Amino acid sequence: MSLFEIKAEIPAASAEAAEDLLLELGVLNWSIFEDAIARRAWITGIFSAEGEARARWRDVQPLLPAAPLGEPSVRPIADRDWRDSYKAHFKPWQHGRLHWVPVWERGKFELPAGHAVLWLDPGLAFGTGNHETTRLCVERLVEVESRVGGAGIKGASRVIDAGCGSGILALSAALLGYDNVMGFDIDPESVRVSRENAEINGLADRLSFRVADLNSGLGGSAAGIVLANIQADILIRNAGILASAVAPGGTLILSGILAVECGAVRDAFATVAPGWDSKSRTMGEWADLVLTRPV
Repeated sequence: MSLFEIKAEIPAASAEAAEDLLLELGVLNWSIFEDAIARRAWITGIFSAEGEARARWRDVQPLLPAAPLGEPSVRPIADRDWRDSYKAHFKPWQHGRLHWVPVWERGKFELPAGHAVLWLDPGLAFGTGNHETTRLCVERLVEVESRVGGAGIKGASRVIDAGCGSGILALSAALLGYDNVMGFDIDPESVRVSRENAEINGLADRLSFRVADLNSGLGGSAAGIVLANIQADILIRNAGILASAVAPGGTLILSGILAVECGAVRDAFATVAPGWDSKSRTMGEWADLVLTRPV
């Protein structure tokens, strides 16, 4: 399948801010690439048609923290060329006994005894764990599991990954032993990638993914763990929906929140979930918020 790449150089000093902005806005299909030695940076998008690429550029260009250094170039690329390009930006990482590793490193990765690995191919979806927001969520998920104990989570109340991206959070829950896991996303591409990653890891019969928004994805739910790595303004607007999906004694793990926004998110949830225990931590410029519903 042929795709179209649109690429524009941006000031190197603005690269980190541009990457954070794209994540905060939940903008898919775009990536920031840097050459640290040459001190140059580019924003690159991958789309299925040239017209779509140019249209999406007109949407995203005014949002960038600094003006591009010239007009963007557009070129057709093979799907394989795109996949080879993003491989350079996804590196293995671990937390505790869990490892998250690119699937193309399967033949050479050595897993320590007693550890578990999740193989990932993120494709065009967000979620490799290399960004602070994903790490915050995954590490909180591991902490919740460690308090309960591996044997105790079989048959536990369900886990929901709201805005699943590549499926990394839902798949990590299944890898930890939870056997009632569901993820959803408004983007069909994310759902497709999540299902592929479930197949790669032999977890397809342990969890499910579907296309849904927050209302339809969480409506009527009573989950022991709800994870939502979504931008802060969406979390604030949907605080009531997210809180109502958590079962008594359950945990709500939120990220996608800039540290400077965490107070506003906390206040929004304090209004709809009074009396819930809450805690937060920061990683770089990002923060999480973890709320526990009273029994």
